[in-house]
Amino acid sequence: MALYSAAAAVLEGLERGDGGVKNLVYNSGYPLFALVSETLRYSPVLEKLLAGAALLQAEKKLPPQLAKVLVYDLLFGKGLKCGGRWKALARRHRARLEAELARLKVQQKVSRNEDLLAPAQAASPGASQVPRYVRVNTLKTCVDDVIDFFKRQGYSYLGKAGSVEELRALSGKKFVLDLHLPELLVFPAQTDFHDNFLYTSGHVILQDKASCLPAFLLAPAAGSHVIDACAAPGNKTSHLAAIMKNKGQIFAFDVDTKRLATMNTMLMRAGVTSFQLAQQDFLTVDPGDPKYSKVTYILLDPSCSGSGMVNRGPVQEAAPSAERLQALAGFQRKALSHALSFPALQRLVYSTCSLHRQENEDVVQAVLQERGSAFRLVDPFPSWPCRGLADFPGAESCLRASPADTLTQGFFVAVLERCEEGTADHSSLPAAAEENPQQAEGRERGAAPKKRKRKKQRVKE
Repeated sequence: MALYSAAAAVLEGLERGDGGVKNLVYNSGYPLFALVSETLRYSPVLEKLLAGAALLQAEKKLPPQLAKVLVYDLLFGKGLKCGGRWKALARRHRARLEAELARLKVQQKVSRNEDLLAPAQAASPGASQVPRYVRVNTLKTCVDDVIDFFKRQGYSYLGKAGSVEELRALSGKKFVLDLHLPELLVFPAQTDFHDNFLYTSGHVILQDKASCLPAFLLAPAAGSHVIDACAAPGNKTSHLAAIMKNKGQIFAFDVDTKRLATMNTMLMRAGVTSFQLAQQDFLTVDPGDPKYSKVTYILLDPSCSGSGMVNRGPVQEAAPSAERLQALAGFQRKALSHALSFPALQRLVYSTCSLHRQENEDVVQAVLQERGSAFRLVDPFPSWPCRGLADFPGAESCLRASPADTLTQGFFVAVLERCEEGTADHSSLPAAAEENPQQAEGRERGAAPKKRKRKKQRVKE
C-alpha cells in the first residue's frame, strides 16, 4: 500500500512542478523509478480505461494518480503483489477494466498492450540500447553459480564478451559476461529480473555498468576503513562490501531518514555486515574525529543534475538551468575538498551521473588547484575508451561513459591519489579486475567450472 501511495505522490509532485522524476523518486525513499516511468508512459491509455470503466465515479475516495498506478500494475505490470485495501479495491473492478482494455484493442485494431502506445510514448533511443546489467553479489554467491542458475532457467550463456558490439547484439534469452567487469553479467535491454529469486534474495544486484565503476576502481583492500560519502540508495556501498569481502569498515552517510531506512534493508538483504549508517550531511563530518583516523579510501558520488541518466520510459526531463548547475557545482567542489581533508586518505573516487563538464572536470580541476600538489589524478583503467573533456594536466585520466559509446548510462569518474613516498601505484587496473586465467578461459568458452570448495551459499531454484 505504501509503495503505491508513494508512487502516486511522485506523480502528483510532477503535476505540481515540484521537481523531476529522478529527484522526486529519490526523495520518496522507495525504488519507484520503473513503476512511475511506466505509469507515465501508459498514462493516456490508463485515462481511457479509467473513463470507460467509470472507476473514479464508482470509487469517489480514490485519488486519480493512485488509480493510474494501481490500474497500470494490475493490467500491465506485476499484477498488484502488494497494496492492502487499494489492492482489494482495484481487484473488485478487474473484470470491468479488462473488458475495457479488450474493447480498446479492438477499437484500435491491435493485439499487444504495447501497440496501444503512440510512437512518442516509446522509450528513448538511448534507453533502448542500454543492456540489462546484473552484478553478481559475491558476498552470497559466485559468478559460476549464477551463470548455472540462469542456464537452468532457460537462458543461453555465450561466454565473455569480446567487444561492446557483442553487448549491442544481445537478444532473446542470451547473456554474456561483461568484457570489462569480472562480476557483471549482461542481458538484452528489456530483460526484467525484479521478480527473479536471485534479485529478491540479494544474490544479484540490478546495477548499471557505469554505476559499478566507482567501487570497482576505488578497489579498497579487505580490512580497510572506507567512507561512502553520499551513500543512498546503497548499490555502491554493497559493491564496496563485496570487494572488501565484508572485512573492514564502511562509514555510509546520507541526510534523509527514509533513504537510509531503505538502504539498510537493501544492505541487509545483500548480506553486508561491515557498515555503519549515519543520518548526517557529509560536509558536517569532522575529518579529525578519531573514529575516521584510519579511513584510507573515500567514494564520493554527490548529488548532481542526473543528466546522464537514460530513462527506460518516456520521461524526458528538462535540462538544468545555468543557476542550478552553478549551485550543484559549488556543492560538489565543497564535498570533494572536504573529502580530501581526511588525514589518512590515500585514494578517492569522485563520480557523477552527469554529462556536464561544470559538475565533472571543472570540479576536479578546481579542487586539485586548491590542494596544490597533495593529490594527483591517476588512470585506473587504460583500456576504457572514453576520456575527460578538459585539457588540464591529468584530464585524460578521467573516465566518461555514455549510451552511444559504452552502452551504459551517462557517467563521469575520476580517481585521485595522495602524492607522497610509499603511495601504491594504481595506474593500472585494480586487483578486483583480475581472475584466474583458467577460470576466465572456461567462462569464455562457456565451459562448466571445475568443482571446488566454497563457503558461499549455493544458488537453488
